[in-house]
Amino acid sequence: MANRILIRHQTHYQYERPVYLTTHYFRLKPVAHCRMPVAIYSLAVRPANHRLHWQQDPFGNFLARVDFTGPTTELAVDVKIVGDLAPVNPFDFFLEEYAGSFPFAYEASLKKDLGPYLEIVDKGPLLEQWLQETDRPVQGIIDFLLLINTRVHRAVSYTVRLEEGVQNCEETLEKGSGSCRDSAWLLVQVLRHLGLAARFVSGYLVQLAGAGEEPGSVQSDSAALHAWAEVFLPGGGWIGLDPTSGLLAGEGHLPLACTPTPEGAAPITGTSEQCRTSFTFEHTVLRL
Repeated sequence: MANRILIRHQTHYQYERPVYLTTHYFRLKPVAHCRMPVAIYSLAVRPANHRLHWQQDPFGNFLARVDFTGPTTELAVDVKIVGDLAPVNPFDFFLEEYAGSFPFAYEASLKKDLGPYLEIVDKGPLLEQWLQETDRPVQGIIDFLLLINTRVHRAVSYTVRLEEGVQNCEETLEKGSGSCRDSAWLLVQVLRHLGLAARFVSGYLVQLAGAGEEPGSVQSDSAALHAWAEVFLPGGGWIGLDPTSGLLAGEGHLPLACTPTPEGAAPITGTSEQCRTSFTFEHTVLRL
């Protein structure tokens, strides 16, 4: 049964004096392949002295470019999304026969198209050891992906990390902890080392109380920015894997940007003149 919901995401920067802002880019609109049908979407920005233009980046993500025409003492962003959240079966997809088991090799033309998602960026002794300890007998590709996702989930304890940027794989493995974006990037790099095309995903995670009966189900409705990974399977397309939970991405995962690297998926990019700044944000979800 579908639940019609309103997601609201408010972000506010307060500056101690009037400052000039560079061009800002907002990746805060669900992508075309989002599982939740979006009925209403709005993006409001203050100050009013700005020009907003919608674009698409090279990877098909929606990108709002905002140019400011004068100084301001604040930057406020208000996103509202109304859609129907219904349960989905994350295993409901087809596979080409040659990709049913691991390992497999992408067809030449497909591998060329997937080039940016096969690029290995992170290397190091800890990552190499982690990969060597990975059991790799010939097995069903889905079973193998679940195994890898679970291993990353167990290797990285989740922590809230407010510093910008993403830890490299060596740092995440050495600490044994990281934010959702850190474990997502580790999973992306692990999959690429194993010959599987993978990309980084930034989006909203919506969880409704009572929507799941497994232990640990949330006690109240919630929404938050989140990060996970997607792997490309011939016949099935991009399949979401969430190493923070150790599960496949479900109906509550609403992707906003899917890119080869985390830098290209940042929800908000842009700078201001140097000054003292206060920052607040709020995510809410309301059942309609």
